[in-house]
Amino acid sequence: RGQGEAYLDTMLSAEEIARYHEDGYLFKRQMFDAEECAVLFDAAKSDREMKEHAVNRNDASGGVTKLSVWNHPVDDVYGMFSRSEMLTGCAEQLLDGEVYHYHSKIMLKEPLVGGAWEWHQDYGYWYMNGCLFPDMGTAFIAIDRCDEENGCLEVR
Repeated sequence: RGQGEAYLDTMLSAEEIARYHEDGYLFKRQMFDAEECAVLFDAAKSDREMKEHAVNRNDASGGVTKLSVWNHPVDDVYGMFSRSEMLTGCAEQLLDGEVYHYHSKIMLKEPLVGGAWEWHQDYGYWYMNGCLFPDMGTAFIAIDRCDEENGCLEVR
């Protein structure tokens, strides 16, 4: 991977930025390479404290998904990804300015069981927490296989 300001200025192409402003979202596949994702995957699988602090979230059909949420990126693997130049640089390009970390969450969905994460708008939650303008973004990093069979993200 490249280094420095010149690299940060070219993380997203003009076409990707235009697509984001047209569609309201952008898929950036393989933003992190397989080795980086493996580090994140291994950390999530072995993080006993994160699992112990997870809360259950019920879906409309009675299924349960476990969720771990935190507001401040600390000096661990999750914080390094949250603060990475790759992620923050792309967010700054898309939002046209400086960004800050609002919160992180990990969804702990067990295979073949567990509830759905139902369609929602994040801005309603952000607004209730004092973020009065919708000039925020969400980054989704899949650390496991993500397809229709195991419950992938649906974008409408």
